[in-house]
Amino acid sequence: MKSVVIMLSVLFLCFSAATSEAASPVLPKGYTAWKKSERKVVTDKSSLFYGIHYIYADKKAQRGYLAGNKFPEGSRIVVESFTIKGNPAVDGPKNMIVLMRKDKRQTATGGWLFAGFGVDGKPSGLDPVTICFGCHQKDAAQRDFVISTKKDFK
Repeated sequence: MKSVVIMLSVLFLCFSAATSEAASPVLPKGYTAWKKSERKVVTDKSSLFYGIHYIYADKKAQRGYLAGNKFPEGSRIVVESFTIKGNPAVDGPKNMIVLMRKDKRQTATGGWLFAGFGVDGKPSGLDPVTICFGCHQKDAAQRDFVISTKKDFK
């Protein structure tokens, strides 16, 4: 009986850890040391991407970009977004951070985990399926659902 209780406790802890990671992904520490893209400015105010963006790719994601947007499991891409304050040549304040992590378990989002964060690094609570994946599915289904390409990194 004691071994059954211990086994159930271990299973519960493993399930809880897996569930909490899936429910609230963490922004990777040190992502600003990853390969950084060129500055991208979107001045169309009707666009969801209005603002200034920088993309950071870890080593696995860099390999994915070089392979024509075929990303290996575990690839991580982080996008920082800044507001445009008057002059688009100057970065305004940071307004959001987005994480994509290649995770084959995320079948509803093309094998990617999407997560949004506030400037403080805390989860934004936005629904990634509705907010993120719809555009990625429409605009980049043929590129492993990643809108950016190696051309963004010079």
